Amino acid sequence: MEHLSHQGLPRLSWIDTLYSNFNYNTDGYDGDGTDEHKSQDGSETMPYIDESPTMSPQLSARGQDGEAVSPTPQALLIPGGDMDTEKGLEMRKLVLSGFLASEEIYINQLEALLLPMKPLKATATTSQPVLTIQQIETIFYKIQDIFVVHKEFYDELYPNIQQWDNKVTVGHLFQKLASQLGVYKAFVDNYKVAVETARQCSQANIQFQKISENLKVKGPKDSKDCTTTVTMEALLYKPIDRVTRSTLVLHDLLKHTPKDHPDFPLLQDALRISQNFLSSINEEIDPRRTAVTTPKGEARQLVKDGFLVEVSEGTRKLRHVFLFTDLLLCAKTKKMAVGKHQQYDCKWYIPLADLAFQTLDDTDVCPHVHTMSEEEIEEMKMKISVIKSDIQKEKKALKGQTRALDRLRKKMNEQESWLLLHSPTIPFRIHNKHGKSYLFLLSSDYERSEWREAIQKLQKKDLQACLLSSVELQVLTGSCFKLRTVHNIPVTSNKDDDESPGLYGFLHVIVHSATGFKESANLYCTLEVDSFGYFVSKAKTRVFRDTTEPQWNEEFEIELEGSQCLRILCYEKCYDKSKLNKDDNEIVDKIMGKGQVQLDPQTVQSKNWHMDVIEMNGIKVEFSMKFTSRDLSLKRTPSKKQSGVFGVKISVVTKRERSKVPFIVRQCIEEVEKRGIEEVGIYRISGVATDIQALKAVFDTNTKDILVMLSDMDINAIAGTLKLYFRELPEPLLTDRLYLAFMEGIALSDPAAKENCMMHLLRSLPDPNLITFLTLLEHLKRVAEKEPINKMSLHNLATVFGPTLLRPSEVETKGHINLASDIWSHDVMAQVQVLLYYLQHPPISISELKRNTLYFSTDV
Repeated sequence: MEHLSHQGLPRLSWIDTLYSNFNYNTDGYDGDGTDEHKSQDGSETMPYIDESPTMSPQLSARGQDGEAVSPTPQALLIPGGDMDTEKGLEMRKLVLSGFLASEEIYINQLEALLLPMKPLKATATTSQPVLTIQQIETIFYKIQDIFVVHKEFYDELYPNIQQWDNKVTVGHLFQKLASQLGVYKAFVDNYKVAVETARQCSQANIQFQKISENLKVKGPKDSKDCTTTVTMEALLYKPIDRVTRSTLVLHDLLKHTPKDHPDFPLLQDALRISQNFLSSINEEIDPRRTAVTTPKGEARQLVKDGFLVEVSEGTRKLRHVFLFTDLLLCAKTKKMAVGKHQQYDCKWYIPLADLAFQTLDDTDVCPHVHTMSEEEIEEMKMKISVIKSDIQKEKKALKGQTRALDRLRKKMNEQESWLLLHSPTIPFRIHNKHGKSYLFLLSSDYERSEWREAIQKLQKKDLQACLLSSVELQVLTGSCFKLRTVHNIPVTSNKDDDESPGLYGFLHVIVHSATGFKESANLYCTLEVDSFGYFVSKAKTRVFRDTTEPQWNEEFEIELEGSQCLRILCYEKCYDKSKLNKDDNEIVDKIMGKGQVQLDPQTVQSKNWHMDVIEMNGIKVEFSMKFTSRDLSLKRTPSKKQSGVFGVKISVVTKRERSKVPFIVRQCIEEVEKRGIEEVGIYRISGVATDIQALKAVFDTNTKDILVMLSDMDINAIAGTLKLYFRELPEPLLTDRLYLAFMEGIALSDPAAKENCMMHLLRSLPDPNLITFLTLLEHLKRVAEKEPINKMSLHNLATVFGPTLLRPSEVETKGHINLASDIWSHDVMAQVQVLLYYLQHPPISISELKRNTLYFSTDV
């Protein structure tokens, strides 16, 4: 490393040319920052805090022509392209040097903001004050505290970089910085008031206006002390922007920190704290950037926007919905020629003063909406997974041709858009008191609650009904393009190539307890995760009755399909049947609170549990989570103890029990049919993991009180125990030997040939496997008969059980799996189809099966 003057920042000798290009806000002192929040097309983007962990997974740099360039050129960094630990540690130094430079600039900006505060306070007590003490405290609220936090951080980090070696640790400094983020929460809460106060004071006082428009920011120490003139309003935005930048640095640091380095767990912890903090304040936005002025000179601000599916004339339409301070506007995107700016057409708007929420009871007719079957939805997911896999293979081929890639991306965009349009089922009805009613379909109760709460919050103000002229409506709709915060529909094809594909595998979540309730209530939580662009409810705790401090301590295993976010919703259970809504999809229980956390691979992927607290409307829910990749979770490991039933061959168990079907299978089926066949989501909703483990232990030891325990146990835990039994068999129920034959049989096109082959394969199974399979088959058919109540179709059940009954125990199939998502493509799709074939087949009699002979001979 080059030795610079004591004023300069330490840098690697070969990064001088890159240093000024790092986008960790090193350009933050360039005037009033008018272009600071411009998107690539030049439009203004929202300055809301982006807590996405993948917003900038690499250092962002710009070349001389403005094009993005890699800040870590492979030829420079890694001779031969091979990144070893030493080179990774060099990268740490690079990341930290760039961040230290931007931290110096940020401190200079805060210093410039604080400079006029003392003289202003001094004049406040004179006969001719520029501002009152209250105005000064409002405008400069918490700036001094933020300055102290970052100055201390900078002073402690600087010598570490200057005297760099591979043993230097900085994790504790970032952990300390993250633990002080509370000061930013106070700043953000006051931010809008501070900006508005500064604006009003500038209009009322010429002296303050001159001060606020001409703040001098010092340049870096080694930049010959040049200064830049910046407005106070631009500087007040810097802290809001800074938290996101710091979080991105943590991502880059973790990427280049070996897992056995002492910094790794500390940086993980700092990242977790930062992400949760960002999630909690993401709704705080800058009114300066979200306001549109009406022709009458009134300020109308955008509060929320997003893509929703509207049911219009019985068909689903994708709309972009904009919630302003006084009205809700529903728009559709215009089809524009290539190179033209996107524009919106207004479909309708409702003044908030005239808007009411509508339930099914309030209307005579519920419009019939064509819904796609679960089978079609799952099939589309599989197709998308296959295309994702093909795109990755195409990229790795390095053919230099992009046409094939473009075709694949276009196809994936079409299929993901179809899925986004057809998957939502939860109704969100709004009504114009003087006109029509409108119906949206959402995928998540969380999302519906967000929209409802945002509208109700605005309706608490004294709103006047507004009627827009055609010109006013045109101006407002035209402004939507610049004001929007959501720019693209949430599909993979709209993401950057280097964004995280999400997690594939199993997330283990323990919901511990909750506090902050003012009155006793019957309380429970649900867990949602995102999948293919929309959210799905995956688990539900038991109801804790009549309490202000529920103690669930329930563990769930949630399957993830490219998921990036976990949501927790806390409900109060409604037991009053008279209040129940007739709409099957309408959840009538009251949402007490809701919150979400990012599932960052670097934070979650460890063997240890991560405990966390999520804050929601004054309520705190404590939970822990850890992640198991699909590769690990799908391994079949035979049990060392052959006296039990889990992990023991089915032939051994049936021989020992002198039965045709294992006792565990018979008892679980009997219990589910007795009291769980009408349970919504039976076999899909996770049971409590501790209950499942308790049942597993009881069955393994053959305890006498099994039946008593079964009758008392939550039905989802019993369903989970049955699934776990089949999953832990040392070889799948339909055997390793026949696996490829099942895959080939289900792919046959001729119905007669397929029938012959599939029946022959059943005949080829050992008797215990065959009889157990047919017993389970008839049970699942009986469950599906209750689909109108339990929402579990044959396809749903095939999706749950197919991979469990067929997935091979050998690791040989791993050879052609290049991506985690591949596992959700060819093989799983076929496994689901095999079970679905038998579920849709007329009843299969064992005696009839054995009596029939094959029309053609096949060696299996």
